[in-house]
Amino acid sequence: MNDTDAAFVQLLTPDGVRVAAPEFDDWVADIGLAELGALYEDMVVVRRIDTEATALQRQGQLGLWAPLLGQEAAQIGSARTLRSDDFVFSSYRENGVAYCRGVGLTDLLRVWRGNTQSGWNPFEVGMATPAIIIGAQTLHATGYAVGCAFDGVDSATIAYFGDGATSEGDVNEAMVFAVSFKAPVVFFCQNNHWAISEPVGLQSAGNLADRAPGFGIPSLRVDGNDVLAVTAATRIALDRARKGGGPTFIEAVTYRMGPHTTADDPTRYRDAVELAEWADRDPILRVQRMLDAAGAFTPEFERQVASTADRVAAELRAGCVAMPDPKPLALFDNVYVTPQATLQRQRDDYAAYLDSFDLTSGAGENS
Repeated sequence: MNDTDAAFVQLLTPDGVRVAAPEFDDWVADIGLAELGALYEDMVVVRRIDTEATALQRQGQLGLWAPLLGQEAAQIGSARTLRSDDFVFSSYRENGVAYCRGVGLTDLLRVWRGNTQSGWNPFEVGMATPAIIIGAQTLHATGYAVGCAFDGVDSATIAYFGDGATSEGDVNEAMVFAVSFKAPVVFFCQNNHWAISEPVGLQSAGNLADRAPGFGIPSLRVDGNDVLAVTAATRIALDRARKGGGPTFIEAVTYRMGPHTTADDPTRYRDAVELAEWADRDPILRVQRMLDAAGAFTPEFERQVASTADRVAAELRAGCVAMPDPKPLALFDNVYVTPQATLQRQRDDYAAYLDSFDLTSGAGENS
């Protein structure tokens, strides 16, 4: 834990105790026990999705998976504040956000199974497919937000990225453009302390939220494992964006409990003591403790949440295993909007290559 980690807004302690924060309390005044229970269920379900997808990768059903274990509050608390006409631009780890936006469970896995170049129709759910290039999505979010402003609508965009992305030029360029054009965009940084194997302290001597004011962008630093604090901060940022106030930068201080991806071994670079310290700040457990203290965490509620998580996990697994293999020549589909001679020549060459393995089938069999 960095020395500066305590310098953030917190409304719900790891022990499940609600603490007062006058500047933020009104922004979550509508969240009672029922609403908190719904957020709890979201986080449990999303963790189960993550666990099931990781297992599918280990069993050879997925090529790769980027776990979000430990970051559930940051993703659920922010995503549930968005309107349907807002637009999300994410990295490859925001599967919890995608769940909240209504992305189909099987669609979450298509790219990671190697069955498609995308995963879902962005315009059906108001969320772009994941950006693999680190930080590129911040530029996309800013451009879309500028368009919203030009159109005269009060929709906003939100760009999700990690602490490592803040060192990328794209992120800094996006902030320059966003403040220059007062774009209604929220820059949501999930500081999970590790950019693959590089600790955040190695790339930033201070808080990441302190960088944004240098661009003229107000920033908020919140406990990213506190779903209430994240909700309040995101609502504040969205309200500012909708009223023409321009961009806001949110640093949600959280922790990546698992590997960077399933191809990573965090035990090679991460101290087990640090991991144990953050496990005590589990975002789901603190909500459970608050609900339990209020008498709302009943056996019936617990069974209901577990049943929902089981159903989602079963649907996720079934959808993954039943996914048909793509036709080989589908690789060339949707590369360009209009026909392109060079691409067609490459397609024909590849079709001929495939046919050389089976003289009884024509190129059409591979299309």
